[in-house]
Amino acid sequence: MAGATLEVEVQREKSLRRWVKRLFWTFVSLLLLVLICGAAYERLSEYHDRRQFPQLGTSISVGQFSLNLNCTGSGSPTVILESGLGIPAVGWQLVQPGIAKFARVCSYDRAGYGWSDPGPFPRTSREIARELHTLLQNARVPPPYVLVGHSFGGFNVRLFNQLYPSEAAAFVLVDSSQEDQESKMRRSILEANAKELRQLSRMQAVMGFLIDFGIARAAAARQTDTLKLPAGLHEELTYLQLQKKYTDAILSEESNFEQSAAQVRGAGNLGSKPLIVLTAGASTDIPGVPKEDSDEFFAVWVGDLQARLAHLSRRSRHIVLLNSHHLIPFEQPKAVVDAVRDVITEQGGREARR
Repeated sequence: MAGATLEVEVQREKSLRRWVKRLFWTFVSLLLLVLICGAAYERLSEYHDRRQFPQLGTSISVGQFSLNLNCTGSGSPTVILESGLGIPAVGWQLVQPGIAKFARVCSYDRAGYGWSDPGPFPRTSREIARELHTLLQNARVPPPYVLVGHSFGGFNVRLFNQLYPSEAAAFVLVDSSQEDQESKMRRSILEANAKELRQLSRMQAVMGFLIDFGIARAAAARQTDTLKLPAGLHEELTYLQLQKKYTDAILSEESNFEQSAAQVRGAGNLGSKPLIVLTAGASTDIPGVPKEDSDEFFAVWVGDLQARLAHLSRRSRHIVLLNSHHLIPFEQPKAVVDAVRDVITEQGGREARR
């Protein structure tokens, strides 16, 4: 009797093992099927994107890699548009056509962005400014330049002025980063920024997998276009950001933000070169940060940090755009166009007085 019971138990154990194996291989098969479908979805989507969004600009060699440069309009000085952190050159799509009506204007993809190749690391403002200068030289875009820098791009154009002062004629800083901003942040904001950087770093490690198997695209498709961008622009930005080289570039730029800030501290001022500082006047809550802390920093941002930028030149104006948040090139592109026109007029008058 005991032997029969033992035999039954053995049979049950074998049956359980068979079911476990079946469940395991069923799971593996389903996972492989999902990955195959995801990879096919990604390849088809990339094919569709390449047809819908052809390269805007020309690839120009800057040595060991190429950068994408898109110039329109005519005249001198040439306006150079320098994007904020994480925004490809097409982020100027609402601004560039307006400037092209009265000046030559060039936007470009920094290394790792858009249609540009990856570049050397670390990605600091001094390295970026040097690459921009080489790009303009090799593309035969002669100075003088009116330099427009949005957010982190403000650091880059100020470093450009330090390295090549005779080529920089005037400036528009669009809600630009300021080198002492982190010292003005409450601990809650610094911790939120550090958390975001850690998340970006973890994502970078698996970004190739997430992109190759359509996971990143599926997640991006669920995001809402809160800026209400024109048809196609939101999709084009998403397409250009779904690249591992892009994640690598922005992680390096953000990780080395304080190094770039230190470089800008030594860049000096702009002398008497025309300058307009455009500042976002509408506050934005920072995720994970108490509202009172974000409101306090916003007041410092507008009244102190942005005001300091306006003191970089003896010929400057500080304009606060009450109805715009940080992404002014998307929310109030006309304000950027008008500011560029004004500094060109001021620069022309300055040249005539010499």
